[in-house]
Amino acid sequence: MKILKLPKEKLDLFASVVQQFGELHAPVEQDGKYVFKRLARWSDARLEYDRTILPPKKYFLPPRETLFRYRPGEGFVPHTDGLDQRIILFGVHACDVYAINILDRVFAGKYQDPYYQARRKNIAIIGIDCSPDKHCFCRSMRADFVDHGFDLFFYDTGNYYQALVGTALGDDMVQATGSLFEPVDGTDIDDYKRRSWNKRRAFQLDVEIRDLPEIFEMEYQSEIWEELGEKCLSCGSCSMVCPTCYCYDVADHVELGSRAGRRARSWDSCLFANHALVASGENFRGPRASRIKFRFYHKQRGFVAEYGRPSCVGCGRCISACPVSIDVVQVIDRLRRVQDVASR
Repeated sequence: MKILKLPKEKLDLFASVVQQFGELHAPVEQDGKYVFKRLARWSDARLEYDRTILPPKKYFLPPRETLFRYRPGEGFVPHTDGLDQRIILFGVHACDVYAINILDRVFAGKYQDPYYQARRKNIAIIGIDCSPDKHCFCRSMRADFVDHGFDLFFYDTGNYYQALVGTALGDDMVQATGSLFEPVDGTDIDDYKRRSWNKRRAFQLDVEIRDLPEIFEMEYQSEIWEELGEKCLSCGSCSMVCPTCYCYDVADHVELGSRAGRRARSWDSCLFANHALVASGENFRGPRASRIKFRFYHKQRGFVAEYGRPSCVGCGRCISACPVSIDVVQVIDRLRRVQDVASR
């Protein structure tokens, strides 16, 4: 991996040059919050943001998309519009890059998703380091740093951005800018270490994930699930903003009076009342307590068994989005308390 540095005053010039590699998207401010969207002008970009409402996942797995169309005499025609569009996501935080790496494993596994794979191939990622706020616990989830999954990654070290070149495409971007980038020296290395140490001390939240799957198994019958079930609204906000939730529903939309139509998928949530409803009318997770317990178990237990790590990356979106203030860190901390077990 190549490490270079870019003077801050030349970042806008770099941004103008890399647009030859794709349409530039970055976080912009919207009603006091931040969203990833196409830039009308570089000055709209807000790289010192806390988190976007929706994660970059929306580019790879859109909230709604048509999979194919069908019509008698024509058969099934895959819907490929936009799959070959080249996009540059500028300003992706480490936890969101880590989340995309998790989605890569899911959608490139036993049942590969060609729609996801096509978008992933055509979307470049330029990451940027961030400062944690009161909702961040990505360090606890080992997602505050990534060493792959990006083309370039920038670290603010004062007057410069230190740049990690992660792919051949990232190197092409650097080469296209001519002499904008410079070699790093000993002072730059010290600046990076200082930045890393200060960020480490800035985290306000911490959660212990060692042996957490075992704790979840032991607390399967904990009263906390009923309490959370009484509190939860089943709105699915936490799932919608989660950078690693990948459940979706599939439905056919048939044209009235014909046998033609389209098949589409849209984001789904395990908290929705009909998520586990089957054709016979049986609902395997009817009670809200069962549904919210399943979401926690999948994140911290089931995913670990399948992929070796939790699917949570500690971005804090679910904490900030929940209308009834259900806090994943507080739930885990409560499950870990010895006194809860001793009082039974």
